[in-house]
Amino acid sequence: MQNSSISKTTAVSWPTLGIQTHMVVLLTTALLALFLLSLLLGSVNIPLDEIISVLLGGEASKASWTTIILKFRLPKAITAVLAGSALAVSGLQMQTLFRNPLAGPFVLGINSGASLGVALVILTVGATGSTLLASLTLLGDLSVVLAASLGSGLVLFLVLLLARRVDTMTLLILGLLFGYATSAIVSILLYFSSPERITAFVQWTFGSFAGVTWAQMRILAPVVLIGLLISWLTVKPLNALLLGETYANSLGVNVKRSRLWILCSTAILAGSITAFAGPIGFIGIAVPHLCRSLFSTSDHRILIPTTILMGGTIALFAGLVAQLPGSQTLLPLNAITALIGAPVVAWVILRRRNVRASMGQ
Repeated sequence: MQNSSISKTTAVSWPTLGIQTHMVVLLTTALLALFLLSLLLGSVNIPLDEIISVLLGGEASKASWTTIILKFRLPKAITAVLAGSALAVSGLQMQTLFRNPLAGPFVLGINSGASLGVALVILTVGATGSTLLASLTLLGDLSVVLAASLGSGLVLFLVLLLARRVDTMTLLILGLLFGYATSAIVSILLYFSSPERITAFVQWTFGSFAGVTWAQMRILAPVVLIGLLISWLTVKPLNALLLGETYANSLGVNVKRSRLWILCSTAILAGSITAFAGPIGFIGIAVPHLCRSLFSTSDHRILIPTTILMGGTIALFAGLVAQLPGSQTLLPLNAITALIGAPVVAWVILRRRNVRASMGQ
């Protein structure tokens, strides 16, 4: 009886499978179209044929166009795809693990840990009267990335240490407490900092896909791919956890070990993106709900690939809106993702009869 009920949860009929295949094709097409648009649109207008020529290894008719495409627009677009995919998958894992529709990739305090690391670098280093710009030039952009990585890594270590000793709900509460504690320390640092340093920290909290260089991409891309691979290897435990830890245990799933791998994957995905692109909200919460609704399934064999596609697509769209193509104005990325994500979450939850139905339970 137990095996039959789990099969009902994850079974897919042939007509539904056909619809899902069409949706995957549409998502892939949208992702590729937005990727090209992110290379095409900007403060400098570059013809599409010139962009394609550069992508194929050629040179644009203007040397400056080649530089803009390869040095700025291409790494920014790739970062958006990686960030959207990583945050969406980590959000999906957290919502399944905690059985909470509002859980996101930063529910364990990873975001707050990264913010504390960055705050310690920006708000405390070089407090001898030198300007903020000089301090950041001396430190280099990599120092901010390293500080964010260490901060999120420390929180990850504490979470994994506690994960062996407490249950899932207790871990959720402790993660929230970690977040509040680190946010309190950041607030104290902000209170005693100069206006210039506060401005720089606030700008980091806006989030951006534009700050990742090719040298940093060599670190970010492999780390994100490793995190996504781990998440795919946890598909079976995630499907079993849809019906609770007790039921998963009855199916022979090692819940403690699976939970550690899921937490590790989430921390790698969310921590790396926060370190390189800043804290980016709402994608991790909204995209899993949107995929469940569009594909009418809770099967992670379908949800993980589709959240990767959907997350990358929404991140590219948010990046395009934030940069206001044709102008020099750059809007805060977090504001755009919130404007996109909040209505999606509200629509999905209100569309279902109750929260439990929105989790496919």
